[in-house]
Amino acid sequence: MSHLPKIFLCLLVAGLLAPVPSAPANAAAPMAGFADIAEKLLPGVVNVSTTQKLDPAAAAEDMMEEDMPKFPPGSPFEDFFREFYDKHRKGMPQEQPQKVTSLGSGFIIDAAGYIVTNGHVIQDADEINVILQDNTNLKAELIGVDKKTDLAVLKVKSSKPLHALAWGDSEKMRVGDWVLAIGNPYSMGGTVTAGILSARARDIGAGPYDDFLQTDAAINRGNSGGPMFNSGGEVIGVNTAIFSPTGGSVGIGFAIPSSLAQGVVEQLKTNGHTRRGWLGVRIQVVTPEIAESLGLGAPRGALVNSVTPGGPADAGGIKSGDIVLSFDDKDVTEMRRLPRIVAETEVGKTAPMKVWRDGKEVSLKVKIGELESQEKAEEKLAAGEEKPPAPGMPKKEKLEGLGVSVAALTSETRRKYEIKSEVKGVLITDVAPDGPASERGIVPGDVIMEISQQEVGSVAEVTQAVKAARDSGKPLLLLVHHQGDARFVAVPLKKEKEKAKEKEKAKEKE
Repeated sequence: MSHLPKIFLCLLVAGLLAPVPSAPANAAAPMAGFADIAEKLLPGVVNVSTTQKLDPAAAAEDMMEEDMPKFPPGSPFEDFFREFYDKHRKGMPQEQPQKVTSLGSGFIIDAAGYIVTNGHVIQDADEINVILQDNTNLKAELIGVDKKTDLAVLKVKSSKPLHALAWGDSEKMRVGDWVLAIGNPYSMGGTVTAGILSARARDIGAGPYDDFLQTDAAINRGNSGGPMFNSGGEVIGVNTAIFSPTGGSVGIGFAIPSSLAQGVVEQLKTNGHTRRGWLGVRIQVVTPEIAESLGLGAPRGALVNSVTPGGPADAGGIKSGDIVLSFDDKDVTEMRRLPRIVAETEVGKTAPMKVWRDGKEVSLKVKIGELESQEKAEEKLAAGEEKPPAPGMPKKEKLEGLGVSVAALTSETRRKYEIKSEVKGVLITDVAPDGPASERGIVPGDVIMEISQQEVGSVAEVTQAVKAARDSGKPLLLLVHHQGDARFVAVPLKKEKEKAKEKEKAKEKE
């Protein structure tokens, strides 16, 4: 039974949308209400029922692992307790497998029997059934799941015609437009609620392509995977999550926009999996300080903090420190737009892009790779990795004005902080709690790889670069390796004259 709360939590957290009668998109609320449009749409919305079999033996094994006292590795007492537990369990009557059922929502998107729902609705399911509006129960086949967007496609065979719904364009939706949601809240069956589009492009930390529509249409547990409609009866979103301190609808719900869902669903229908574009870079937000230090003006674009060796970006001439301003003729107005633009670009296409480099725009062309292939290759590589050995503690040196102490990288410090051998630079050993570096999230174990876009390989080079930058008046731009990733950090430094004045004032107070 340990999986039951988990499933309900998933459906609850990803239930969707919250209350307040309002209504659909691009039009005024109909004087007669929504009865006519709801009547046309209800046959296209389904209940999704899943069943999961729980193995009592596996559950008992999990309980044993939780209950067993913790012994040192290789302790004979561990074998003794395992033997005792097994004998005790064999003497008990055998339990029959238990079944756990959960319910969600979905909608027919193709009369051939294709149905869209949320990935978390059918997660770990042994059996999936779809219940139509007239209570017809059909066994469903899982065609494909995309974990990154939490979308899934099912297929059913029906002896009678199915009512397919049509996609709409979520990009045309404006904040304040009416929307309808239809789903299966609390297993009550087809339920219609109305609200408005409360906000667009919400990032709720659910995945790399967050671009949710927010609504106040009432959505609750069981609504996950159901459709959100505009006032023309077109699907402009897939209800996926709610924000709720209580677990019930509080008027803040989120839907995957059709502009994102439609392409993913089409790929799942055709291939059973997705094929996304891959650029081969790690990126970060362009802060006002970083924009100033690179002469960009207003913050925009996505800052490249590292380039995958041999990847598409590397082959296309993209460098660490570039700011991507546009990709495939689409403006990158903010960092989080780039991953989605790249993902939606056709694999194998040569895409134009513009980057900010050395104070000016530079035009490049990059041939797009496939994300899924790269992820599989990385998984294989990670499985065979080993940590570097060996001791040797380095000598520290304090950097005035930056609030850190640094030292050369050694095999011992690489082992201690899990820094791979390919990471080059100077180790940060100590960080002053009230210093400028600490304020920007730099911690011991980080590695300074570049200063002002110049590689550094020794403590002397770092000390010299900090000294040279101190009187420039600009923030010091560092490329820092942090917990397996690289990021740019702009740290303001106090000029020597300012520091001298502060010392004089301190002496006067004394």
